[in-house]
Amino acid sequence: MKNWILYSLISMFFAGVTSVIAKIGLKNVSSDTGVAVRTIFVFLIVWLNVFVFQSVKDFKNLTKMDIIYLGISGVTTSLSWIFYYKAIKIGNVSQVNLIDKASILITIVLSFVILNEQITWKTAVGGSLMLAGLLILTLK
Repeated sequence: MKNWILYSLISMFFAGVTSVIAKIGLKNVSSDTGVAVRTIFVFLIVWLNVFVFQSVKDFKNLTKMDIIYLGISGVTTSLSWIFYYKAIKIGNVSQVNLIDKASILITIVLSFVILNEQITWKTAVGGSLMLAGLLILTLK
């Protein structure tokens, strides 16, 4: 198995576990408080990872544009987390997560338009099935 597939599967597992644990953790607090607490832990663990795997040396390779794009990614991640937590606080986490994961449709389009990645028949079929699932979930 290729490393990127293994990493993706591990990410999938932890993302699924995260949603259920987060819903439990929001029982007595607002979604904003919950995402703030989560972010503290994310911050600490990511920095620990940087030091343990000695990635600190990579900071010298950052260009101004790298920092701008990573900063924009941080803003979009923050907005995603804020609204995701608002949604799971009041909705069913299983339904919210299905809708949230349909973000892959946006990723597919943007990776084609901006990154010039090719859309394979597997990606097109998988994306179409996700779109069908999203329509089933959201249309009345």
